[in-house]
Amino acid sequence: MDTYHRNVHVAAYGETHADVQKDWAALLGRVLLAGMFVFSGYGKIVGFAGTVGNIASKGLPMPEVLAAIAILIEVGAGLAILFGWKARWAALAFIVFLIVITPIFHNFWASAPEQLAAQKINFMKNVSIFGGMMLLFAFGPGRYSVDRG
Repeated sequence: MDTYHRNVHVAAYGETHADVQKDWAALLGRVLLAGMFVFSGYGKIVGFAGTVGNIASKGLPMPEVLAAIAILIEVGAGLAILFGWKARWAALAFIVFLIVITPIFHNFWASAPEQLAAQKINFMKNVSIFGGMMLLFAFGPGRYSVDRG
């Protein structure tokens, strides 16, 4: 698009090429962030007994209740982020969730040597997801969302 037509487009629609790129990037980012949690939450539903066992193995109380809470956050907040509905609140829920679960389930510093590398990678994966959720919380879901902002 040449400069004249770009300026006409901005004047008519109030958006620049950078605005459009930003909104599409926000949509794709939301889909990618949410997808992992929705699939993980679904896996916890169909493998509920295994999820409960994993939580119980960490010595946590009420593993059935904690499993249900994890499913609610992963599926519920994951879908909210996917669709961009109350996305900032959903991102905040994941921020708290990640702060709680990461050192409990990926405590690489206390892992057996054969699990050290995998736990360290999973710990850093969660730290990276935490960063993505912080960006979503700070900047919102973008135009292509239920909340449109």
